[in-house]
Amino acid sequence: MKIDFKTSDFYYDLPEELIAQTPIKNRDHSRLLVLDRNTGEIEHKHFYDVLDYLNKGDCLVINDTKVLPARLYGTRKDTNAVIELLLLKRLDDNKWETLVKPGKKAKVGIEIIFKENLLSGKIIEVKEDGNRVIEFDYDGIFEEILDQLGEMPLPPYIHEILQDKSRYQTIYAKNAGSAAAPTAGLHFNEELLKKIEQKGVNIAKLTLHVGLGTFRPVKSEFILEHKMHSEYYELTNDEAEKINKAKQNGNRVISVGTTSTRTLETIGDENGFVREQNGWTDIFIYPGYKFKVVDSLITNFHLPESTLVMLVSSMAGKENVLNAYKNAVENKYRFFSFGDAMFIK
Repeated sequence: MKIDFKTSDFYYDLPEELIAQTPIKNRDHSRLLVLDRNTGEIEHKHFYDVLDYLNKGDCLVINDTKVLPARLYGTRKDTNAVIELLLLKRLDDNKWETLVKPGKKAKVGIEIIFKENLLSGKIIEVKEDGNRVIEFDYDGIFEEILDQLGEMPLPPYIHEILQDKSRYQTIYAKNAGSAAAPTAGLHFNEELLKKIEQKGVNIAKLTLHVGLGTFRPVKSEFILEHKMHSEYYELTNDEAEKINKAKQNGNRVISVGTTSTRTLETIGDENGFVREQNGWTDIFIYPGYKFKVVDSLITNFHLPESTLVMLVSSMAGKENVLNAYKNAVENKYRFFSFGDAMFIK
Protein backbone atom coordinates (compact mmCIF):
# COMPACT_ATOMS: atom_id res chain seq x y z
CA MET A 1 0.00 0.00 0.00
CA LYS A 2 1.36 3.36 -1.06
CA ILE A 3 1.62 5.66 1.95
CA ASP A 4 3.65 8.52 0.47
CA PHE A 5 0.39 10.22 -0.52
CA LYS A 6 0.43 13.83 -1.57
CA THR A 7 -2.16 16.16 -0.10
CA SER A 8 -3.29 16.89 -3.67
CA ASP A 9 -4.26 13.21 -4.05
CA PHE A 10 -7.30 14.02 -1.89
CA TYR A 11 -8.52 17.02 -3.87
CA TYR A 12 -11.99 17.15 -5.40
CA ASP A 13 -13.78 19.97 -7.15
CA LEU A 14 -16.61 21.53 -5.14
CA PRO A 15 -18.81 24.38 -6.39
CA GLU A 16 -19.16 26.95 -3.60
CA GLU A 17 -22.96 26.99 -3.87
CA LEU A 18 -23.07 23.40 -2.54
CA ILE A 19 -21.63 24.45 0.84
CA ALA A 20 -24.67 24.38 3.16
CA GLN A 21 -25.08 27.70 4.96
CA THR A 22 -28.06 26.79 7.14
CA PRO A 23 -29.44 23.59 8.66
CA ILE A 24 -32.51 22.06 7.03
CA LYS A 25 -35.82 22.17 8.93
CA ASN A 26 -36.04 18.48 9.92
CA ARG A 27 -32.73 17.02 11.07
CA ASP A 28 -33.33 13.52 9.72
CA HIS A 29 -34.61 14.69 6.31
CA SER A 30 -31.14 15.46 4.98
CA ARG A 31 -29.97 13.24 2.15
CA LEU A 32 -27.87 10.14 2.70
CA LEU A 33 -25.37 8.72 0.23
CA VAL A 34 -24.79 5.04 1.01
CA LEU A 35 -21.39 3.74 -0.11
CA ASP A 36 -20.45 0.06 -0.17
CA ARG A 37 -16.81 0.08 0.94
CA ASN A 38 -16.08 -3.21 -0.87
CA THR A 39 -17.74 -2.67 -4.26
CA GLY A 40 -17.89 1.14 -4.44
CA GLU A 41 -21.61 0.94 -5.25
CA ILE A 42 -23.68 3.99 -4.35
CA GLU A 43 -27.30 4.40 -3.25
CA HIS A 44 -29.18 7.67 -2.73
CA LYS A 45 -31.45 7.80 0.32
CA HIS A 46 -32.62 10.12 3.10
CA PHE A 47 -31.05 10.11 6.53
CA TYR A 48 -34.07 8.49 8.20
CA ASP A 49 -33.40 5.47 5.91
CA VAL A 50 -30.24 4.79 7.94
CA LEU A 51 -32.50 2.57 10.06
CA ASP A 52 -32.60 0.04 7.19
CA TYR A 53 -28.81 -0.36 7.33
CA LEU A 54 -28.57 -1.05 11.07
CA ASN A 55 -29.05 -4.57 12.43
CA LYS A 56 -30.07 -6.00 15.78
CA GLY A 57 -26.96 -6.40 17.94
CA ASP A 58 -25.00 -3.65 16.19
CA CYS A 59 -23.55 -0.90 18.37
CA LEU A 60 -23.99 2.70 17.24
CA VAL A 61 -21.35 4.94 18.86
CA ILE A 62 -22.16 8.63 19.28
CA ASN A 63 -20.11 11.57 20.59
CA ASP A 64 -21.97 13.46 23.36
CA THR A 65 -19.65 16.47 23.45
CA LYS A 66 -21.33 19.86 23.68
CA VAL A 67 -20.16 22.90 21.74
CA LEU A 68 -19.26 25.87 23.88
CA PRO A 69 -20.49 29.30 22.71
CA ALA A 70 -16.75 29.92 22.54
CA ARG A 71 -16.52 33.17 20.54
CA LEU A 72 -16.35 36.25 22.75
CA TYR A 73 -16.07 39.95 21.92
CA GLY A 74 -14.51 42.42 24.32
CA THR A 75 -12.48 45.62 24.47
CA ARG A 76 -8.93 46.30 25.62
CA LYS A 77 -8.93 48.09 28.96
CA ASP A 78 -6.12 50.43 27.88
CA THR A 79 -7.28 51.46 24.39
CA ASN A 80 -10.94 50.35 24.10
CA ALA A 81 -9.99 48.54 20.87
CA VAL A 82 -12.31 45.64 20.00
CA ILE A 83 -10.87 42.15 20.61
CA GLU A 84 -12.30 38.86 19.32
CA LEU A 85 -11.52 35.76 21.35
CA LEU A 86 -12.02 32.09 20.61
CA LEU A 87 -11.75 29.63 23.50
CA LEU A 88 -9.75 26.58 22.42
CA LYS A 89 -8.75 24.58 25.48
CA ARG A 90 -9.46 24.85 29.20
CA LEU A 91 -6.19 24.62 31.16
CA ASP A 92 -7.71 24.95 34.63
CA ASP A 93 -10.74 26.59 36.28
CA ASN A 94 -9.93 30.14 35.15
CA LYS A 95 -7.26 29.72 32.45
CA TRP A 96 -7.92 29.02 28.78
CA GLU A 97 -5.80 28.70 25.67
CA THR A 98 -7.38 31.04 23.13
CA LEU A 99 -7.12 32.46 19.65
CA VAL A 100 -7.07 36.28 19.76
CA LYS A 101 -7.85 38.69 16.90
CA PRO A 102 -6.13 40.99 16.19
CA GLY A 103 -3.24 39.06 17.67
CA LYS A 104 -0.09 41.06 16.90
CA LYS A 105 -0.58 43.64 19.63
CA ALA A 106 -2.15 41.23 22.14
CA LYS A 107 0.85 41.02 24.47
CA VAL A 108 1.24 39.57 27.96
CA GLY A 109 -0.36 41.79 30.61
CA ILE A 110 -3.13 43.22 28.42
CA GLU A 111 -6.54 43.22 30.10
CA ILE A 112 -9.77 42.62 28.18
CA ILE A 113 -13.24 43.63 29.39
CA PHE A 114 -16.06 41.45 27.99
CA LYS A 115 -18.82 42.89 30.14
CA GLU A 116 -18.35 45.31 33.01
CA ASN A 117 -18.63 43.58 36.40
CA LEU A 118 -19.35 40.24 34.74
CA LEU A 119 -16.30 38.98 32.84
CA SER A 120 -12.78 40.21 32.22
CA GLY A 121 -9.48 38.53 31.39
CA LYS A 122 -5.74 39.07 31.26
CA ILE A 123 -3.24 37.65 28.76
CA ILE A 124 -0.66 35.76 30.83
CA GLU A 125 1.23 33.86 28.12
CA VAL A 126 1.88 33.89 24.37
CA LYS A 127 2.48 30.37 23.07
CA GLU A 128 4.81 29.36 20.24
CA ASP A 129 1.95 28.94 17.75
CA GLY A 130 0.61 32.42 18.59
CA ASN A 131 -2.26 31.26 20.80
CA ARG A 132 -2.75 33.25 24.00
CA VAL A 133 -3.37 31.93 27.50
CA ILE A 134 -6.00 34.08 29.23
CA GLU A 135 -6.77 34.12 32.93
CA PHE A 136 -10.42 35.06 33.43
CA ASP A 137 -11.93 36.97 36.33
CA TYR A 138 -15.65 36.62 37.01
CA ASP A 139 -18.29 36.09 39.68
CA GLY A 140 -20.58 33.09 39.34
CA ILE A 141 -20.43 30.08 37.01
CA PHE A 142 -18.24 30.49 33.93
CA GLU A 143 -20.45 28.32 31.68
CA GLU A 144 -23.53 30.41 32.54
CA ILE A 145 -21.65 33.63 31.74
CA LEU A 146 -20.48 32.08 28.47
CA ASP A 147 -24.08 31.17 27.56
CA GLN A 148 -24.98 34.81 28.11
CA LEU A 149 -22.07 36.46 26.26
CA GLY A 150 -20.67 33.90 23.84
CA GLU A 151 -21.50 33.09 20.24
CA MET A 152 -21.33 29.71 18.51
CA PRO A 153 -17.95 29.30 16.77
CA LEU A 154 -19.29 28.36 13.35
CA PRO A 155 -16.77 27.10 10.78
CA PRO A 156 -15.13 29.71 8.52
CA TYR A 157 -17.05 28.55 5.43
CA ILE A 158 -20.44 29.38 7.01
CA HIS A 159 -21.33 33.02 6.40
CA GLU A 160 -25.01 33.05 7.45
CA ILE A 161 -25.97 33.97 11.01
CA LEU A 162 -27.32 30.96 12.91
CA GLN A 163 -30.77 31.88 14.20
CA ASP A 164 -31.10 28.96 16.62
CA LYS A 165 -27.97 28.06 18.65
CA SER A 166 -29.30 24.56 19.33
CA ARG A 167 -29.01 23.60 15.65
CA TYR A 168 -25.22 23.50 16.00
CA GLN A 169 -25.60 20.95 18.81
CA THR A 170 -26.55 17.30 18.61
CA ILE A 171 -29.74 16.49 20.51
CA TYR A 172 -27.68 14.32 22.87
CA ALA A 173 -24.95 16.91 23.54
CA LYS A 174 -24.06 16.73 27.22
CA ASN A 175 -20.39 17.33 28.11
CA ALA A 176 -19.35 20.91 27.30
CA GLY A 177 -15.91 21.43 25.79
CA SER A 178 -15.96 21.46 21.98
CA ALA A 179 -14.93 24.31 19.72
CA ALA A 180 -16.87 22.67 16.86
CA ALA A 181 -19.81 20.28 16.57
CA PRO A 182 -19.44 16.57 15.79
CA THR A 183 -21.57 17.22 12.72
CA ALA A 184 -22.47 13.65 11.70
CA GLY A 185 -24.61 13.56 14.82
CA LEU A 186 -26.65 16.62 13.83
CA HIS A 187 -28.91 14.43 11.64
CA PHE A 188 -30.38 12.43 14.52
CA ASN A 189 -33.62 13.37 16.29
CA GLU A 190 -35.33 11.72 19.28
CA GLU A 191 -37.75 9.75 17.10
CA LEU A 192 -35.02 8.22 14.94
CA LEU A 193 -32.86 7.28 17.95
CA LYS A 194 -35.89 5.62 19.56
CA LYS A 195 -36.56 3.57 16.41
CA ILE A 196 -32.90 2.53 16.30
CA GLU A 197 -33.07 1.29 19.91
CA GLN A 198 -36.38 -0.47 19.26
CA LYS A 199 -34.67 -2.38 16.45
CA GLY A 200 -32.26 -3.86 18.98
CA VAL A 201 -29.27 -1.63 18.20
CA ASN A 202 -27.23 -0.63 21.26
CA ILE A 203 -26.27 3.05 21.46
CA ALA A 204 -22.96 3.77 23.19
CA LYS A 205 -21.73 7.25 24.09
CA LEU A 206 -18.23 8.60 24.28
CA THR A 207 -16.87 12.13 24.52
CA LEU A 208 -14.31 13.73 22.24
CA HIS A 209 -14.01 17.51 22.50
CA VAL A 210 -13.53 18.69 18.93
CA GLY A 211 -10.75 21.23 18.50
CA LEU A 212 -10.54 23.93 15.85
CA GLY A 213 -7.62 21.99 14.40
CA THR A 214 -10.30 19.94 12.69
CA PHE A 215 -10.58 22.83 10.18
CA ARG A 216 -6.83 23.37 9.90
CA PRO A 217 -5.75 22.85 6.28
CA VAL A 218 -2.99 20.38 5.44
CA LYS A 219 -0.22 22.67 4.19
CA SER A 220 2.51 20.07 3.62
CA GLU A 221 2.95 18.54 0.16
CA PHE A 222 3.09 15.01 1.56
CA ILE A 223 0.46 14.00 4.11
CA LEU A 224 2.93 12.29 6.46
CA GLU A 225 4.58 15.66 7.10
CA HIS A 226 1.32 17.01 8.58
CA LYS A 227 1.18 17.41 12.36
CA MET A 228 -2.21 16.53 13.83
CA HIS A 229 -3.82 18.57 16.61
CA SER A 230 -4.68 16.79 19.87
CA GLU A 231 -8.16 16.45 21.35
CA TYR A 232 -9.42 15.26 24.75
CA TYR A 233 -11.54 12.09 24.96
CA GLU A 234 -13.36 10.01 27.57
CA LEU A 235 -15.00 6.56 27.49
CA THR A 236 -16.66 5.05 30.58
CA ASN A 237 -16.71 1.38 31.51
CA ASP A 238 -20.46 0.97 30.92
CA GLU A 239 -20.21 2.36 27.39
CA ALA A 240 -17.07 0.31 26.65
CA GLU A 241 -18.98 -2.85 27.57
CA LYS A 242 -21.70 -2.08 24.99
CA ILE A 243 -19.06 -1.76 22.28
CA ASN A 244 -17.24 -4.92 23.36
CA LYS A 245 -20.50 -6.89 23.43
CA ALA A 246 -21.07 -6.14 19.73
CA LYS A 247 -17.50 -7.22 18.97
CA GLN A 248 -17.80 -10.44 20.98
CA ASN A 249 -21.05 -11.40 19.23
CA GLY A 250 -19.74 -10.71 15.73
CA ASN A 251 -21.90 -7.60 15.24
CA ARG A 252 -20.77 -4.28 13.84
CA VAL A 253 -19.51 -1.20 15.61
CA ILE A 254 -20.90 1.74 13.64
CA SER A 255 -19.24 5.03 14.39
CA VAL A 256 -21.16 8.30 14.11
CA GLY A 257 -18.59 10.75 12.83
CA THR A 258 -14.86 10.99 12.43
CA THR A 259 -14.62 12.19 16.05
CA SER A 260 -16.07 8.94 17.43
CA THR A 261 -13.85 7.02 15.01
CA ARG A 262 -10.65 8.73 16.17
CA THR A 263 -11.54 8.02 19.79
CA LEU A 264 -12.40 4.35 19.26
CA GLU A 265 -9.28 3.69 17.20
CA THR A 266 -7.14 5.42 19.84
CA ILE A 267 -8.54 3.30 22.66
CA GLY A 268 -9.00 -0.03 20.84
CA ASP A 269 -6.56 -2.91 21.29
CA GLU A 270 -5.32 -5.15 18.45
CA ASN A 271 -8.44 -7.36 18.81
CA GLY A 272 -10.82 -4.41 18.54
CA PHE A 273 -11.82 -4.28 22.21
CA VAL A 274 -11.99 -1.05 24.20
CA ARG A 275 -11.78 -0.16 27.89
CA GLU A 276 -12.58 2.76 30.16
CA GLN A 277 -10.07 5.47 29.39
CA ASN A 278 -9.51 9.21 29.06
CA GLY A 279 -6.67 11.25 27.62
CA TRP A 280 -5.53 13.15 24.56
CA THR A 281 -5.37 11.80 21.02
CA ASP A 282 -3.58 13.10 17.94
CA ILE A 283 -4.23 9.97 15.86
CA PHE A 284 -3.90 10.50 12.10
CA ILE A 285 -5.86 7.97 10.05
CA TYR A 286 -5.12 7.78 6.32
CA PRO A 287 -5.21 5.05 3.61
CA GLY A 288 -3.23 2.02 4.65
CA TYR A 289 -4.56 2.20 8.21
CA LYS A 290 -6.09 -1.06 9.51
CA PHE A 291 -9.24 -0.40 11.53
CA LYS A 292 -9.38 -2.25 14.84
CA VAL A 293 -12.77 -1.26 16.26
CA VAL A 294 -14.90 0.55 13.67
CA ASP A 295 -16.71 -1.49 11.01
CA SER A 296 -18.97 1.15 9.45
CA LEU A 297 -19.12 4.93 9.48
CA ILE A 298 -21.78 7.64 9.35
CA THR A 299 -20.19 10.93 8.36
CA ASN A 300 -20.74 14.24 6.62
CA PHE A 301 -18.94 15.38 3.47
CA HIS A 302 -15.57 16.95 4.26
CA LEU A 303 -13.32 19.65 2.83
CA PRO A 304 -11.05 18.80 -0.13
CA GLU A 305 -7.51 17.79 0.93
CA SER A 306 -8.52 17.60 4.61
CA THR A 307 -7.42 14.99 7.14
CA LEU A 308 -11.08 13.98 7.39
CA VAL A 309 -11.28 13.07 3.69
CA MET A 310 -8.12 11.04 4.29
CA LEU A 311 -9.76 9.23 7.22
CA VAL A 312 -12.88 8.40 5.19
CA SER A 313 -10.66 7.23 2.31
CA SER A 314 -8.85 4.89 4.68
CA MET A 315 -12.13 3.13 5.41
CA ALA A 316 -13.64 2.88 1.92
CA GLY A 317 -10.65 3.35 -0.39
CA LYS A 318 -9.54 6.63 -1.94
CA GLU A 319 -10.95 5.90 -5.41
CA ASN A 320 -14.34 4.85 -4.00
CA VAL A 321 -14.56 7.93 -1.80
CA LEU A 322 -13.52 10.45 -4.45
CA ASN A 323 -15.95 8.82 -6.89
CA ALA A 324 -18.72 9.08 -4.27
CA TYR A 325 -17.88 12.75 -3.69
CA LYS A 326 -17.98 13.40 -7.46
CA ASN A 327 -21.36 11.67 -7.55
CA ALA A 328 -22.58 13.79 -4.62
CA VAL A 329 -21.51 16.98 -6.40
CA GLU A 330 -23.30 15.89 -9.60
CA ASN A 331 -26.45 15.15 -7.56
CA LYS A 332 -26.19 18.49 -5.76
CA TYR A 333 -25.78 17.16 -2.23
CA ARG A 334 -25.22 19.78 0.47
CA PHE A 335 -21.69 19.79 1.87
CA PHE A 336 -19.91 20.26 5.23
CA SER A 337 -21.29 20.98 8.72
CA PHE A 338 -24.95 21.71 7.88
CA GLY A 339 -24.89 19.46 4.83
CA ASP A 340 -25.95 15.93 3.96
CA ALA A 341 -24.52 12.64 5.19
CA MET A 342 -22.80 9.51 3.97
CA PHE A 343 -23.07 5.96 5.30
CA ILE A 344 -20.08 3.71 4.60
CA LYS A 345 -21.28 0.15 5.00
